Amino acid sequence: MGLETAFAAFGLPGEPGSEEFWAAAGAPTSVPADEDGDGDDGRGGWVTLFLWRGSPATIVFESWSDEVPLRRWDVTDCWYAEVRMPARLRVTYRFVADGTAYADPLNPAGAGGDRSMAATPDAPAQPHWPVIGADDVLPVPRTRIRWASERLGGRRTVGVHPAGGGGPVVVLLDGDDWLYLHPAMTAFDSAVAEGEMPPVTLVFLPTRDREAEFGCRPQLWEAVRDELLPLVAESGVPADPDRLVIAGQSLGALSAVYAALEFPDLVSRVACQSASLWWAPDAVKAADPLGGPAGGTIAARLREARPDLSGLRIAFDVGEHETRMLPHCEAVETLTERAGATVRVSRSASGHDRAGWRHALVRDVAWALG
Repeated sequence: MGLETAFAAFGLPGEPGSEEFWAAAGAPTSVPADEDGDGDDGRGGWVTLFLWRGSPATIVFESWSDEVPLRRWDVTDCWYAEVRMPARLRVTYRFVADGTAYADPLNPAGAGGDRSMAATPDAPAQPHWPVIGADDVLPVPRTRIRWASERLGGRRTVGVHPAGGGGPVVVLLDGDDWLYLHPAMTAFDSAVAEGEMPPVTLVFLPTRDREAEFGCRPQLWEAVRDELLPLVAESGVPADPDRLVIAGQSLGALSAVYAALEFPDLVSRVACQSASLWWAPDAVKAADPLGGPAGGTIAARLREARPDLSGLRIAFDVGEHETRMLPHCEAVETLTERAGATVRVSRSASGHDRAGWRHALVRDVAWALG
């Protein structure tokens, strides 16, 4: 297929680089891949056209693919890549030119100031999450708590937002990402307004050192129990800490599962996405961190201690394209259910990426509340 024909297949008229061409150019566009295309997994797939105007650049994907260098169309200012994507994928990406990262100026779907999101046509919709441009300023909570933690050290600002007037406390780990990269306040407000969950009080908990705070150590959860939740109770925002939900992703999800095992009186409802359940103290600095026993420290703890988790309600979600994560997640999902927990298991159309975690976050918090 010639390039001119290929560009026409993506709905772009005119000679690449012409004003007519750029006037019609927009967000990445996908067309069905050839049946014999490289990487076809039997479920179909897509070829997605990414466009960049100006200088040489590379596409950097959040987790799903290696970097993809752009090609130049003749001697024009049109740089492009036709990227083969599997079925059902939503991914964060950015352009890197001269060492600087940029959001896609042609794509209205931003994820922070220097990132954008793309999705194949068969990726499921994400209700409640509005399209936010890279330059848009997201809303922030009116109530902010300055927390100087004795156990964790240092100071941090914790946002508190009563969605629908407030209710059960939902602690969002990596809270700054859900404030400044993805509009979680808006999404939860929408879900409450649509009757998909009761009113909740969102607590956006930022982290200073993810590896130290989210490893399987008690300090974070002692600090949440003894320092943070009392501050939330004193903030003036309606909040019910007796129906606490912890929501986390990656290492944050690992920490949430750990808290459910070690602090059952505090944590009995969890929503976790792409939990780093490969984690073990000796795995963190290994050449292949995911190469250890399935389920890492958490699975070993479940096998050895045989805890009674009948009071736990926990939702596990992981990306369909996180193939090396799946054995670790499946091991812990099975052991948790055998221990008596009420378990929900799902798979999102993504890799290890907040672009795919967004829908599961809202849906699984609602489920965890029962």
